[in-house]
Amino acid sequence: MLAVTLDDPSDLDAWRAKARSLLLAGVDPADVEWRTGAGGGLFGSDDVIPPARRTTVPAVPRAFLGLAGTVLAHRDPRRHATLYRMLWRIAHGERELLRIATDEDVAWAHACARQVSRDMHKMKAFVRFREVRLGEDTVYVAWFEPEHDIVPAVAPFFVRRFTGMHWSLLTPSRSAHWDGATLAIGPGADRADAPTEDALEDLWRTYYASIFNPARLKVDAMRREMPVKYWKNLPEARLIPELVRDALPRMQAMVERQPTVPRKKVTPLQKAAVDAPEGSIAALRRQARDCRACDLWKPATQTVFGAGPSDARIVVIGEQPGDQEDLAGKPFVGPAGKLFDRALDEAGIDRSALYVTNAVKHFKFEPRGKVRLHKRANAEEQAACRPWLAAEIERIRPHGIVCMGAMAAQGVFGSSFRLMAQRGQWLDLPDGRKAMATVHPSYLLRLPDHDAREAGFADFVRDLKLMREVLG
Repeated sequence: MLAVTLDDPSDLDAWRAKARSLLLAGVDPADVEWRTGAGGGLFGSDDVIPPARRTTVPAVPRAFLGLAGTVLAHRDPRRHATLYRMLWRIAHGERELLRIATDEDVAWAHACARQVSRDMHKMKAFVRFREVRLGEDTVYVAWFEPEHDIVPAVAPFFVRRFTGMHWSLLTPSRSAHWDGATLAIGPGADRADAPTEDALEDLWRTYYASIFNPARLKVDAMRREMPVKYWKNLPEARLIPELVRDALPRMQAMVERQPTVPRKKVTPLQKAAVDAPEGSIAALRRQARDCRACDLWKPATQTVFGAGPSDARIVVIGEQPGDQEDLAGKPFVGPAGKLFDRALDEAGIDRSALYVTNAVKHFKFEPRGKVRLHKRANAEEQAACRPWLAAEIERIRPHGIVCMGAMAAQGVFGSSFRLMAQRGQWLDLPDGRKAMATVHPSYLLRLPDHDAREAGFADFVRDLKLMREVLG
C-alpha cells in the first residue's frame, strides 16, 4: 500500500500533481492510501512514488477536472481515492465514464458536487458582515459554519461584491481576509472572534420586516431554503417566529381592508407641463427661437414651431422636423408632409382645422457631403423639447391629440406604449383628453414595395378618419 499525503485536501492542483505521478507510475487505485495533513500527520512521511512507466497521461475531459475541483471541497474522506479511481478508469479506456449516470463512482461524485454547490450558495446568501472599528479603520467581519471546505472557492465572490471594503470571513476550518488589494486564506477561527451585533442591525431588521409579505408565506419552503441552523447568524432571525405567527391575522386584515385607490398615471407630457413656458402661442413661438435647452439649435437653421389655429379641436404631433421643414421653418412641408396632406384629403379632413407640430423642434441630421441625413433625437433632446409641446397643448386646449410615430406617442402616453399594437384607437388620457396614435408618414415612404406602401397608406387614412369624430 502506497501512502500519499495532501497538505491541503481541497487543493485541486496538489491532488492533480499527485494523481498524475501515480498514473504515470502505473499505481493501481487499490494500492493507494490517501491521507491529509502536513507532513503525513501521525503516520509519518509519504512513501516514494515509483518512477514513471510512461511519458504522457492520456487527455482527460475538461468536465472531469471541473467536477474534481468541486468534489475536493467535500468533507467525505473518500473523495481523493474515488476521484483517482475515476481518473484511472478514464485513462484506461473508459473515455465516456462521466456520461454513465448510473455508475457508482459517477453518481457519488455528482451527489458530492451538488452538496458542495448548495453549501456555496448558502454561504453567499446567508453571510452577514458586521462593522468593526479598529482605531480609525473599519473592517467588516462575518461568521459562517459551512458543511464543506468551500472558503477558497467562495471568497473570490465576496471580493467581487465588496471590492471596496476590508473584510474577514471566518469559519471553523478556514478564514478569508481581503484588505482591498490582496485575498489571503488563513486558518480557522472561533465564533467569539466575530461580532454578533453592529450599528446597522436594527435598520436591517426594520427593512426585513417591511418587505415581509404574509400572503406569500410558505413555512416549509422557507425552512428548506433558509434552514434553521443558519438563523443564529442572521440579524432578521429573531423576527421570523413573530412574523410567521402573525402572518395569518395580517393576511386576513389585508383581505378585509378597503382596496387602495391607484395613483393617477402621470404622462411625460404632464410632467413637462410643470416647467412649460408662459404666454400665448405667438409668444411661445417667439421664445422658442432662442431655446438653448439642448445642442440641436447649433447646426439647425431655425426652430420649427407648430402651425395652425390656436383654438384647434385637434393637435397633431409628429416626431421632428426634416430638411425642408428646417429650411422653411414650418412643420410637415417635405415629402412626409405632402403624403400627410394627401391622406388628410382622402380622409375628408381640412388641414387648416388642425394645429400641427412636432415633439422635437429642431432638425437633427448627419452631414453626408451636400446632403443632410435625418437622425433621430435622443431621449435627452426629446425631454428638452417637451415643455414647449406641453405649453402648446395647454394654450390650445384641444379635444383630441393625434400622435404620428413612436416618439410622439411615447411622449404623450409613456414609454410603455406600443405603437403598432395600439394604433388607430382613441384612448383617454389622465387629464381627460382623448389621444390616438398612428404611424408617421415617413414610415410609409420607407416601405419596400408598391403594394406595401398602398396597404400602409390605406391603413393610415383609416386612422386619420377617426379625427372626424372629434372635429364634428
